[in-house]
Amino acid sequence: MTNIIECEHLCHAYGKRVIYEDLNFTVPQGRIMGLLGKNGTGKTTTINILNGYLKPLSGRCTLFGEDCNRLSPHTKQRIGLLLEGHVQYNFMRMDQLEKFYKPFYPHWNSDIYHTLISKLKVSPRQTIGSMSNGQRSQVALGVVLAQEPELLILDDFSLGLDPGYRRLFTDILREYTTATAKTIFLTSHIIQDMERLIDDCIIMGYGGIIMQKSVKELMSQCHRYSFEWEGDALPQASELYASERLLDNRVESYSFLEEADMQSLLSSLAGGRTIATRKSPALTLEDIFIGLTGKY
Repeated sequence: MTNIIECEHLCHAYGKRVIYEDLNFTVPQGRIMGLLGKNGTGKTTTINILNGYLKPLSGRCTLFGEDCNRLSPHTKQRIGLLLEGHVQYNFMRMDQLEKFYKPFYPHWNSDIYHTLISKLKVSPRQTIGSMSNGQRSQVALGVVLAQEPELLILDDFSLGLDPGYRRLFTDILREYTTATAKTIFLTSHIIQDMERLIDDCIIMGYGGIIMQKSVKELMSQCHRYSFEWEGDALPQASELYASERLLDNRVESYSFLEEADMQSLLSSLAGGRTIATRKSPALTLEDIFIGLTGKY
């Protein structure tokens, strides 16, 4: 399968604050890749590097085989970008917006644009700036999809949207990639939306990637366990994530170990004492995200 995005050994910092070191990931053609992480872990930094707006301190990142800092005009036409906040020309009407953008994109699809904006309850003469945030976001999505890009890059696309518009966005994006085998790379703080939309997931921590798996693998392999644990120090092992003390001597941990292996690990950490574990029912993607990154 062809990789549309390839990032190798990326390192970036702002002054003395290192964002990440030796960051590596790929995004295959036709997949929806979600980049998840807490504030400050480098999600928007990565978006800016992909678009050539920011040059990493070291490492290499390519889109369609071209270096992100030297993309040709032809390759730029293959990429649709929707930045956080849906930046637009607010003084324009919807028809003026199309007339402005259309000449830049030889594969512009007016049917896609008009199908999306036809759902808006607005006057044809109304300017973009006078619309609600949800309506403006729908116009922005129409502009991006009408370009018929082979790769969509979306930074926090659901910011400020109500549940209805968020559901509309995710449904349209899922249908778009399913029907056309296009590729999407996106970030969002609304994990519930990501669970419904993405195929694969990169979970960022402070300093680099914690986990990269398909959503199906994450949700079938990650478990939450609770157990009795004596002493002030929490159990420490590379197989345990986000261990947290609950009431009394109860401790909660996340792990990719199955229950028997988890009990064996805890027993060895407890000096041979038998540790009974209780596994929680199926987890959501948000549960797993918090379990791998911690609550705070």
